[in-house]
Amino acid sequence: MKLLVVDDSSTMRRIIKNTLARLGFNDVLEAEHGLEGWQVMEKAGDINVLITDWNMPEMNGLELVKKVRAERKYDNVPIIMVTTEGGKTEVITALKAGVNNYIVKPFTPQVLKEKLEDVLG
Repeated sequence: MKLLVVDDSSTMRRIIKNTLARLGFNDVLEAEHGLEGWQVMEKAGDINVLITDWNMPEMNGLELVKKVRAERKYDNVPIIMVTTEGGKTEVITALKAGVNNYIVKPFTPQVLKEKLEDVLG
């Protein structure tokens, strides 16, 4: 199973990747911002889960989500947004854009595990 982590913070990408590795997910790609994330998705072609931040340069996470959801080939790719944006309005906006689950930073490895299990069924 291939996962893509998109976050402009290298520290946050490392935390998420380390947590995923402990959960048994070792095929994890990463990108620094939405535009790079999109390019990785197009190149890899078989991303099973997208985990993205909201606030990033180049292309933010919400724009990335909308771009991914506009492509039929990615209809079944679950998207988890991991962000500091914890307001009700932001959560609703993200869900309407096509996010399957939402995590507010800071979070525990247990929360990431639960959200992943939820989107993977």
